[in-house]
Amino acid sequence: MASEIDIYNQYPIHMDPASKALSLLSSTTPAQKALLTTELEELNTLHRSLISLDPPNIPPAPLPLNPKRSAQISKLRDSANTAYRKSNYDEAIKLYTYAIDMGLARPGWEPVGVAREELAGLYGNRAQAWMAQQAWPEGLVDAKASVDSKPVGNVKAWWRIAKSLAEMGRYEESRKFLHKGLDIEGKESEGGKELFALLEEVDRALLRGLKA
Repeated sequence: MASEIDIYNQYPIHMDPASKALSLLSSTTPAQKALLTTELEELNTLHRSLISLDPPNIPPAPLPLNPKRSAQISKLRDSANTAYRKSNYDEAIKLYTYAIDMGLARPGWEPVGVAREELAGLYGNRAQAWMAQQAWPEGLVDAKASVDSKPVGNVKAWWRIAKSLAEMGRYEESRKFLHKGLDIEGKESEGGKELFALLEEVDRALLRGLKA
């Protein structure tokens, strides 16, 4: 016996030329008519809701990245990097923040991978500027945001998370993130060596705490 999924019934449906509303033409059983009419009414309601929106009432087609926004973000990042190299950390943080805000404001139809890569670098750089001022909690938050945007191939962010935690005396948490970073980045990679070196420092600090 055929199941319902194996059965296909075609019903003549009429579309009103003016309103584009859908309705049944043929006569059906009362149960079928009630079911189909309910489904058609839901479609008609959705259609009326969409056309009642303020224009544009449909999302635009996918577009390439806005070159002006990308250029502005790059310019802000370069200016922030220059300020950081001059030890003007407050100015660097301000400029990184402007760039981050612009990156977060990218339209949803732009490729999300590009935005994540961009934000990972900006959050990581701002984390380093916070850390240069020994603002460890702020550095920790930004380093975590960098890892959230790009967990793989982002060893500096993993290092900054662990370093900020260690500087706050939160060695167990630091150790946990170092192990996680090593699992993701690989122990034999160049970045993995940096993480392993910090892990040795954290382990020594934990050992001193046990002996104290």
